[in-house]
Parts: sequence; C-alpha cells; structure tokens
Amino acid sequence: MAHLIINPNSTRSMTEAMLAVAQATAPGAGFQGWTSTEAPPAIQGREDGEAATAPLLALVDRANAEGMQGIVIGCFDDTALEQAVARSAVPVLGICQAACHVAALRGWRFSVVTTLAVSVPILEENIARYGFAPLLGRVRASDVPVLALENDPDAAGARIAAELDRARAEDGIDAVILGCAGMAKLTADLRRRFALPILDGVESAARLLPAL
Repeated sequence: MAHLIINPNSTRSMTEAMLAVAQATAPGAGFQGWTSTEAPPAIQGREDGEAATAPLLALVDRANAEGMQGIVIGCFDDTALEQAVARSAVPVLGICQAACHVAALRGWRFSVVTTLAVSVPILEENIARYGFAPLLGRVRASDVPVLALENDPDAAGARIAAELDRARAEDGIDAVILGCAGMAKLTADLRRRFALPILDGVESAARLLPAL
C-alpha cells in the first residue's frame, strides 16, 4: 500500500514536515512525499498557483503510473485540485478540502487562520465551492509569509497564535483550521494552548485518504 503527498512548491523541508505528520497520523498507509522541484518555493496567491500547476500535474501523472493508491496535494490553496482529480485514476484530496470535510462531519462552525491576505479570496472561493460557506466564520490572514514558517518558526507561531485567539474570541466558532501546509508542525503546540479544536489539513487528509 502506498499513498503520496505532493508538495506543489519546491521547499523540500516543507515536504518532510508534511510527510512526518502524515506518517504519524496514518502509520499503516505507507505515505511517501514528493517535492515539485520546478515550482516556486512558496505558493502565495494566484500567480504562484498558476506557476505550480504544470509541474504538479506532471507529478500526479507519475504517481498514477507508479501505482500510488491515493494522492494528497499539500498546499492549502488546493492548487490545481480539480484538474488533478480529472486526470487521476486514484483519489486526490486537497488539504483544505479534507479539513473542511472533517469540520463538517463534526458539525463544527470554523474559521481558517492562513498566512497572507493574498490567499484569503482563494480560500473563500474554494470553501464555497466545496459547499461549506454556511459553516465558515471567517478566513483570517496572520500576515506570516509561508517561508517564515520554515525560517523563523517561533515568531511565525506567535503571530498565528494571536490570530487564532482573535478568531476564538470574535467569530462565534467551534473550531479553527490552520490554513497552510507549513503550519502542520505548529499544531501540537497550538492544541496545548487553546481549548477549542484545531484542525490541520495534512492530518485530516492522511486520515481520510486511505478510507477512499
């Protein structure tokens, strides 16, 4: 059995962090991690997503050819998800898609804490397309660049925690979804600090994908 996380950006340390989360969450699923080396180092907004699409879809094709049983696209923008699903013989999940489904299955109203404001409209559009707009409190930008999660995790984590606290206080929600694949390494610490449920997209996808 083999399942795959494709990191659609070229930052290999992010692939390794996501893979560690997936393997810990679903140890029997045989997760592997691939990095899209021809893509931008981070996906922040539509331009980066468009630049990442062609190399990502090439990796989806390769994963099908090599017999992977399922694929996770490891970017919270769910980069090229519809195109990947259309060309794949095996299930493909986005991490935003997966986390929203987990929240919905629990009946939770949720807010998303993401990185930069440029990602907010993309996430709002995706969540509406998945049918979960009635459950969405707000998509909140923490003003943390994606690569800061790799280069300065303590400062980035503090800003994300502050925005999460504002979401808890202001949005009338039951849960918070962390809106970037690079936040996966922060999940355990944030869960210790806050009483409400905190969902990570990589963890959510690792749980759901083998069931499909």
